[in-house]
Amino acid sequence: MLYIGIVLLAFGCRQAENDPELLSKGTMPVSISLPVEDSYNPYQVAGRRSIGDPGTTECFAFPRHIYFFVLKYNGATWSIWHKEHLEPLEEDWTPKHYFGRLQSIGDSIFEYNEQINLLLAAEKFAGEVFAIASPNELVFNTPFASIETADQVRNLQFSTADPDTKANLHNIYSTPYNYELSGSYYGAFSSIYQRVPHIDLMLYHVAAKVDITWYVDENNRINKANPASAVRLTSMKACNLFNGYAYCFKPMENVVGSAPLATGDTIEIVKRTDEGLWWEGRSYFYTIPYTTTAVGKENYFPLQMQMETNASGNYYRPTLYLEIDPTATFVPWLRADFNLNQPLSAGTDTKVVAKDS
Repeated sequence: MLYIGIVLLAFGCRQAENDPELLSKGTMPVSISLPVEDSYNPYQVAGRRSIGDPGTTECFAFPRHIYFFVLKYNGATWSIWHKEHLEPLEEDWTPKHYFGRLQSIGDSIFEYNEQINLLLAAEKFAGEVFAIASPNELVFNTPFASIETADQVRNLQFSTADPDTKANLHNIYSTPYNYELSGSYYGAFSSIYQRVPHIDLMLYHVAAKVDITWYVDENNRINKANPASAVRLTSMKACNLFNGYAYCFKPMENVVGSAPLATGDTIEIVKRTDEGLWWEGRSYFYTIPYTTTAVGKENYFPLQMQMETNASGNYYRPTLYLEIDPTATFVPWLRADFNLNQPLSAGTDTKVVAKDS
């Protein structure tokens, strides 16, 4: 099961829907929506979680920045026909239920109230729409104002090193370029064959969810006869996580040479002072997935952990490898279960124990 966060999205210039002059020129109606769990409280936005997550309810923030690009196909070449940076407000969202083909009928959603239309005028052409949405303003490898070609759009990257972005990886969604419906990119449209073309897009998480559980058997938690053999997990970190520029619309095509990264981010999961987590617990975090070109580990998503038992100062560093297809559409949900029955020794043993849930 893939862990998928979904946003229904379509874009354009804000215009009055009943403007006769506008309608005579032709417009493409669009809408923006966010999914929620069915038991949502419409007055408690923090209860939202992405569809497909059977775990604990998570808190996801509304996008406050939406960047979208409309590409135009002219003969054998592509060009940017329109681009825009929208800044929706949190209070502009209304709880509703969804009806359509891109989401299960009856699913709960929050719909963006602003009516948006893309003005087509008298021009007839085929095109594609790409979009990325985030609670914070994103830092791109090419500044938004300087993006001028279709290739720059398709290969656009955002910085995960930016502090606000790093804290909001789980709140960033985009249109995967290889998501197809009926054999075509799902963000494609044509005003040549459709009298009133329209765009309905889903945006998906760009960051993979890493879900970790650990458990120490009760018989190994306290051993009065031999205290040294008792086990408690006193420290656990996720180390060398992706830190750099990640693809906006190719979330499964980030590639690095080493496995894991030589340098990167660290997330602390269990501290020595977290006595309530010494024997069992569950935690999750989000990171940008990538595959490695390391010999023997090609097309693997590596995740390096650092674990300590009994406050020994000896750190066990397993690397969890999840084999993934770089051409896949959606980012994975990586699961790892640690069952501890004896103290860990220092080392860098590699374990292939991760799985895509």
